[in-house]
Amino acid sequence: MNKLTIDDLSKNGDLKSNRVLVRVDFNVPMSKNDEGKITDDKRIVESLSTIKKIIFEGGRVILMSHMGRPKGEKNLKYSLRPVAMHLTDLLRKPVYFSDDCIGHDTKKIVNELKDGEVLLLENLRFYKGEEENDEDFAHQLASYGDVYINDAFGTAHRAHASTEGVTRFISKCAAGYLMQKELEYLSKAISIPAHPYTAILGGSKISGKIDVIKNLLTKADKILIGGGMVFTFYKAMGYEIGKSLLEEDRIGLAKELLHEAGSKLMLPVDIVASARFENDSPFEVVWGNEMPNDKIGMDIGPETIKQFRDEIVKAKTIVWNGPMGVFEMDNFAKGTVEIAMALADATKDGAVTIVGGGDSAAAIAKAGLEHKVSHISTGGGASLEFLEGKKLPGVEALTNK
Repeated sequence: MNKLTIDDLSKNGDLKSNRVLVRVDFNVPMSKNDEGKITDDKRIVESLSTIKKIIFEGGRVILMSHMGRPKGEKNLKYSLRPVAMHLTDLLRKPVYFSDDCIGHDTKKIVNELKDGEVLLLENLRFYKGEEENDEDFAHQLASYGDVYINDAFGTAHRAHASTEGVTRFISKCAAGYLMQKELEYLSKAISIPAHPYTAILGGSKISGKIDVIKNLLTKADKILIGGGMVFTFYKAMGYEIGKSLLEEDRIGLAKELLHEAGSKLMLPVDIVASARFENDSPFEVVWGNEMPNDKIGMDIGPETIKQFRDEIVKAKTIVWNGPMGVFEMDNFAKGTVEIAMALADATKDGAVTIVGGGDSAAAIAKAGLEHKVSHISTGGGASLEFLEGKKLPGVEALTNK
């Protein structure tokens, strides 16, 4: 990585007694019933090493993040206050909270911070200027920091005020430990993977994965396809798909990908088909080319699980992005859980296994195997764009070494 890192700042003495503005990704799920209860704190925990390093070095930590989609308006349902309280528990020291992310009062709190103290600003997306990458908004945020650290990989694919805009006003902008870890794992998977290299792509739509498939065709030895996008491929092959999900306008593209990929692309040979899109709906296993016209494909079948598993356990590098079926419904989670188990076994045998964020991360957590793989990304969209070969604005904006 040719960008400045937190350790570079540390070596140069840029953390001690300085105001360190840190973009973190504290967009964590909250309980709908119990107000203010965080249901999964993985993203907060993953940022602790960066925060603790700055505290240890005697820096003044100013944390900024977004939460949810408040659409540029102050909506306390999306307040970061519960996160400040949770972070206080995790760090075992007070985390101050500002009711706003810009303005005179916030500036005053920032200026009163002492060495080793931590402040969390209110939700950046309470202002439209954040997502619009407004120069004035970015300038106000940048005025809080002597140096800047981006540790929010989950938003690195967005050119927002807090990820890209602020870097124009601060001379030293570095990657935090989480950002470094994410980029190192994903870079290896793209540029120097150990072979055999297997990619597993699931999810509902082929349209969201086209660029990933195209990019991985030049790198991976096998690409295993699951999820709802299977049926657009089936349609391109002339199969009946019943009432399954179909992207009509992508059939031609699916044909092209099949032709281009040849034997590299593996589609399910059997499917779990159900009468209705409901967990308790009766289901049966059918061959991929024999889908009844009154059924919906809900998961990959047992023969496919076996074939996919055989490919996974012999691989040395495995990247997984997207579930194999409707894993939120227990009756149709088997394919996804079995793939997660195969990944865990491959990891145990020495493979490097990388799970894209979003649904894949949720799926591996549901299977209770999150500690049995090499790396789970904290950013679904960002990891996907990285695997597509795109440059991430939040990374590009950091200072070169």
